[in-house]
Amino acid sequence: MLSYIARRLVIAIPTLILVSIFVFVLQKLLPGDPALVLAGEERDPAVLEFIREKYRLNDPIIYQYFYWMKAMLQGDLGISLRTNLPVTELIADKLPVTIQLAVMAMIIAFAIGIPAGILSAVRKGTAIDYIANFVALSGLSIPNFWLGIMLIMLVSVHLGWLPASGYESPFVDPLKSLQTMIMPAFVLGTALAATLMRHTRSAMLGVLKADYVRTARAKGLLENVVILKHAFRNALLPIVTLSALLFGELLAGAVLTEQIFTIPGFGKLIVDAVFTRDYAVVQGVVMCTAAGFILMNLIADVLYFLLNPRMRSSL
Repeated sequence: MLSYIARRLVIAIPTLILVSIFVFVLQKLLPGDPALVLAGEERDPAVLEFIREKYRLNDPIIYQYFYWMKAMLQGDLGISLRTNLPVTELIADKLPVTIQLAVMAMIIAFAIGIPAGILSAVRKGTAIDYIANFVALSGLSIPNFWLGIMLIMLVSVHLGWLPASGYESPFVDPLKSLQTMIMPAFVLGTALAATLMRHTRSAMLGVLKADYVRTARAKGLLENVVILKHAFRNALLPIVTLSALLFGELLAGAVLTEQIFTIPGFGKLIVDAVFTRDYAVVQGVVMCTAAGFILMNLIADVLYFLLNPRMRSSL
């Protein structure tokens, strides 16, 4: 088990190095000069030179990269050019917000997608199956930003049930936090639910044809026991793997939803950083996102290893 995890970690290291190179080099290719943004409207030449020296902007790009990598390995992601705060502090402030949104979205996705997938597979070819597939296709086709705007207009503007935007920490006011996060979580969760539904249906259809399921039915077991204990348990492998990957995507891909609902998470942080050429923040957020995605892949591999006895016996 430990050797398996160690091998996966060894593979993750060159991946993170490649991500760091790409994000550093591609960001330098963006038009604009962060020194001009920091210097203000007057842009005194002495101030510009001081800023470039302070943030090593005059050094060759290869030196800048190695300075950044050296500091990052020591836990220092640099200082934000826009706020003059440590990037680690900004990430520590914004990351819990995005994690809360991602967890709530996954709960909604599980609550909708998995039961719908099981029901669609068990009732294959019936009206329930066609309706579930139609709803899943709609969930995959409707853009998140459009659904978010429609929900704001209906639920917040016309009905006045929930606030249209904003955020409150669950440690300060749990009820208000739930009210502000439920709509963006639903927007993200419905798209994930559609993906989960289709994969759950596909996995269940394959398992329901297996010999051990026919044997369980021949023994006279209740249909619910056959479906949930024998069929669904063995269909969990691809669902668990997919769920971990989807959670990793949520941490990286909630940008539009956070912008629409004015949620101060990773999405808003990186958008503001890109527009202001805040290199340190962009690099820090992308590296943390890449590390989180790799971590979720590792968790998926470990869960697959634990749930699949054939993998354990092969080691």
